Amino acid sequence: MSAKWLLFLRSFLFAILTHLATSSTPIHKALALNDTNVDRLALLAIKSMIKGDPQGLLTSWNHSNTDLCQWQGVTCSPRQQRVTHLNLSDGGLIGTLSPSIGNLSFIRVIQLFNNSFSSEIPPEIGRLFRLRQLRLAYNSFTGNIPATIMNCSNLQFLRLGNNNLVGKIPDGIGSLSMLSHLSLHDNILQGGIPPEISRLFRLQTLYLNNNSFTGNLLSIPPTLHTLILSFNNFGGKLRSLTNGSALKFLDLSENYFVGSLHNLVCSNGVNTIELVHLGYNQLLGVIPECWEKWSSLKVLYLNDNNLSGEIPRTLGSVPLLQSLNMRGNMISGSLPSSLMNLSYLKILQLEKNNLAGIIPPWIGIKLNMLKILNLRSNNFYGNTPDQICYLSHVRILDLAQNNLSGNIPRCFNNFSVLSGKETNLEVQFSFNFGNGAFTVYDILVMKGREDTYASFLGLVTLLDLSSNNFSGQIPSELTALHKLKSLNLSRNQLTGKIPNKIGDMKSLESFDLSVNYLSGELPMSLSGLNFLSNFNVSYNSLTGRIPTGTQIQSFNESSFIGNKLCGAPLTNDCVHVDKPDTTSDQKEDGGSHKVDWGLIISIALGFIIGFWGIVVSLMLNRSWRITYFRLLRKLIKV
Repeated sequence: MSAKWLLFLRSFLFAILTHLATSSTPIHKALALNDTNVDRLALLAIKSMIKGDPQGLLTSWNHSNTDLCQWQGVTCSPRQQRVTHLNLSDGGLIGTLSPSIGNLSFIRVIQLFNNSFSSEIPPEIGRLFRLRQLRLAYNSFTGNIPATIMNCSNLQFLRLGNNNLVGKIPDGIGSLSMLSHLSLHDNILQGGIPPEISRLFRLQTLYLNNNSFTGNLLSIPPTLHTLILSFNNFGGKLRSLTNGSALKFLDLSENYFVGSLHNLVCSNGVNTIELVHLGYNQLLGVIPECWEKWSSLKVLYLNDNNLSGEIPRTLGSVPLLQSLNMRGNMISGSLPSSLMNLSYLKILQLEKNNLAGIIPPWIGIKLNMLKILNLRSNNFYGNTPDQICYLSHVRILDLAQNNLSGNIPRCFNNFSVLSGKETNLEVQFSFNFGNGAFTVYDILVMKGREDTYASFLGLVTLLDLSSNNFSGQIPSELTALHKLKSLNLSRNQLTGKIPNKIGDMKSLESFDLSVNYLSGELPMSLSGLNFLSNFNVSYNSLTGRIPTGTQIQSFNESSFIGNKLCGAPLTNDCVHVDKPDTTSDQKEDGGSHKVDWGLIISIALGFIIGFWGIVVSLMLNRSWRITYFRLLRKLIKV
């Protein structure tokens, strides 16, 4: 009996084990199917919150398409078939981001930049511990940066720029030890930079520009390549860089930094820096003589501060320098000859300082790569050297508001860009630096007003010699500058006539010759300048009729006053005088213009004999005299 029970029990256990063995595979399949379904439901929830999809990116996201790994913008892991990448960038999507995004537990990259997502960033993102890249820039997200994001300990890229985020940077930012790129620019963030950022030893780029951050500059991590803090409310003194710093791109412009440049300029960690922008702060004092350390520097902006003293001699020891901007300071002295070593220099902006002396001839010989030379509003004097004509690539030459004298050089037609001989021109001047680019800008006076030119600076062509003491005539060679858009020679002592071929300068948009001593008539060729939007010849000694053209009559009277001009747009019409036709007379007398002395002598003798014959007769004959005066008295009474 016991043997039968043992046989039955063994058979029963075998049947159970066989059932379990045969049913184990479907259980695992069911689990895998369930995990995939979690991702599917999360993606469909994300789609349900998107109200606009102009490019149809989410068309494939539906229940009938069973393989979600084939949905557009979705990438899955090959083994588990779980969502690891979500890329819907540049799609023009409109809506809010569903909290269900926190259910994509295997996701590593989220790229939703350049859309129109609004509302707050879901805090559920903090559950994604595998997340390495979160790119939500160029949207309209609002609210605070979720503190839960600091739980994503594997995060390497955090880019939330160009949104409407408010509040502060979360204090837990230091827990993101893997972070290499942090971009929060163009938001409404405030407060100071958390000290924990200084301990992120993998951080390479930090973009905090265009916010309302305050406080002092913290120590800069040695791994940092790019630091952009412009357009904030930072203050205090500049910090030094430690030896071994990897910094290449430093922009602290448009803040409230104060004090001397010495800490930064003379520190030991500057040899890798390629660009430094310290413009629009409150820095003061003499610019230190430590520039021989800046062996990699290409772009230097110190503009619009309170810097004084002379231009440092050691600036000539920066071998790769291509752009130098010191405008709007109180720098004095002359241009140091060491600057002639800057053979790669393309842009030199020194306007609005107290610089003096002559413009050195070497500026055209040694700096012949210059495209922009702006020395406006200084105290330079003397003649303009002919060597300046060696600047064949120059596009902007502004020497206005100085004390320059003598004749305008006749060799300006050597400017190959302004004359149209050089045609391969870039729209903007920019310098690329790894992850970013810097666009050169300049503040120019064109069309009667001062404006900042940046994105289209490369299209500007300008020659401004106004408010100096130039004399003599306008060189006819200037009319060869067919690509020049702005010519200003006003407020000088120029004489003579306006060159007849001025109409050859077909690209002119702004033309100012006012307040000089120019004479003669306006050339008829002016009527061919069809792009003029600013024109002024007032307060000269010009005469005659204003030429009739497409643009000339569109200017008001103030452009012509102070002359003896007539015709539209002036109210005084020109008086037409018919000149006698002497052609036939000249033909009859063979073109002779000799004086007929016989006729003149006969008329004179007749007048003398007749006049004195009457007078003598009245004097000698009393009766004739009485009769004459009676007759004269009667005529008077009548």
